[in-house]
Amino acid sequence: MNEDRKIHVHGVCFDNVTMGEALDEACALIMERRSAYVVTPNPEIVMMCRKDPEAAEAVKDAALTLPDGIGVIYASRILKTPLKEKVGGCDFSLLLMERLAQGAGSVFLLGAKPGVAEAARDRLSARFPGLRVVGTHDGYFTDDAPILAEINAQKPDLLLVCLGAPKQEKWMRRNASALNTGLMIGAGGSLDVYAGTVKRAPKLMCDLGLEWLYRLYREPRRLGRMMVLPKFLLEVIFKPEKREK
Repeated sequence: MNEDRKIHVHGVCFDNVTMGEALDEACALIMERRSAYVVTPNPEIVMMCRKDPEAAEAVKDAALTLPDGIGVIYASRILKTPLKEKVGGCDFSLLLMERLAQGAGSVFLLGAKPGVAEAARDRLSARFPGLRVVGTHDGYFTDDAPILAEINAQKPDLLLVCLGAPKQEKWMRRNASALNTGLMIGAGGSLDVYAGTVKRAPKLMCDLGLEWLYRLYREPRRLGRMMVLPKFLLEVIFKPEKREK
């Protein structure tokens, strides 16, 4: 990976790429078939990494670290090392599956509540007829071994790991060497969106970086989690992270 394109934001090293550049890189990683993985930290995950060394190591070892959240973009501007653009995990994963569909590529969907991955499979298959959804499994499991065997039997080009942060990042790092996949993406709640069980903000709000406000309106219980954003930006301003040399 080209270190010249890395941008440090409060202890996490992001790849300074556009959505198109990230997709090109992901396609190249799939061709390598080394079970590399992609993480998409938002401010909440960045703050997690400061308190959880294992999560920080999992993010550090990712082949691609993409900025999912307007807060990360604002922070990079505050630090005078601006990232090119937000590359949200939900959109990134969807666009990558669209590319895979053009060549009859395959994906395995892992995570969310029982039934959600199957609903996402049906909707994705209808949207991208060329995409092969070769397996699904919910996120409620305690033993990795049967899941790994199920995934490896299908040898998917892409594995979406939607277990929530930082569980999904740790899971990908822990199991990468035991998996036969092209690429993994830690995609958080994306399966709920693909399944239609969670409604995304209108495109205009997403474009304006206000998706967080829409989610708060839809789910007021998220207020406590949303308070991480101002804390994150204040720490970026008043407690700048020293870069490793």
